Amino acid sequence: MTAIITVATTGPIAFTSDNPALPTQPEEIADAVADAYTAGAAVAHIHVRDRDDQPTADLDIARRTMDLIAERCPILIQLSTGVGLSVPFEDREALVELRPLMATLNPCTMSFGAGEFRNPPDAVRRLAARMLELGVKPELEIYDTGHLDACIQLYNEGLLADPLQFSIVLGVRGGMAATPQNLMTMVERLPDGTAWQVIAIGRRNLELTGVGLALGGNARAGLEDTLYLRKGELAPGNTPLVKRAVDLARALDRPVADVDQARKLLGLS
Repeated sequence: MTAIITVATTGPIAFTSDNPALPTQPEEIADAVADAYTAGAAVAHIHVRDRDDQPTADLDIARRTMDLIAERCPILIQLSTGVGLSVPFEDREALVELRPLMATLNPCTMSFGAGEFRNPPDAVRRLAARMLELGVKPELEIYDTGHLDACIQLYNEGLLADPLQFSIVLGVRGGMAATPQNLMTMVERLPDGTAWQVIAIGRRNLELTGVGLALGGNARAGLEDTLYLRKGELAPGNTPLVKRAVDLARALDRPVADVDQARKLLGLS
């Protein structure tokens, strides 16, 4: 079974003070994505930062970043509407007007570390409807079992189209702990025909990426999810983390999807 590898280069939380290799500016992100594509990634999950390296939903910065990536490689772009905890939902949802192939849809408000990640139900439905109208495929990020139920409700309301695409996020304080048992619980409840990947944040990233691949899921790798290549050793960039995920997939006899295969598996137009 073919495995799709996604690179998540930046995220909203870490800074270069945490890992100097973290790309934050459009050119840096585009270069990191191109290198990850060469290493085997077919999808790029994109967060953007302003000139002060703060998370932003600025449409010009996001468009420039997407354009620079497209100039460098044909990877499939997945734009995060999560952005950052301090960015209003209305600003975040406007990112889908750039019409990326895919964008994040977070179904529920939750505690997130020491902060609050706000996704009000009516606003989530509005965003889901707009993504359906624009043909932007939702990447459904679920941090707990109730988030899956909320997504199924959106599907039953006709706001999500097959095939559904889930990211099961484990290890964020306020969501599910990063354990194989929690992953199994979520995978067993996914609707038939679903594309899914596990996103394990922090020190259990490698272990749960391997478990997810062994269960038939896809994989995400990059500095958004872990700053370390191994205990005590900062990753020197995103590419080594992507190569590690590619090696895991191949060790499990999971061929790595190219862009065309990923496009078909994810039901992208």
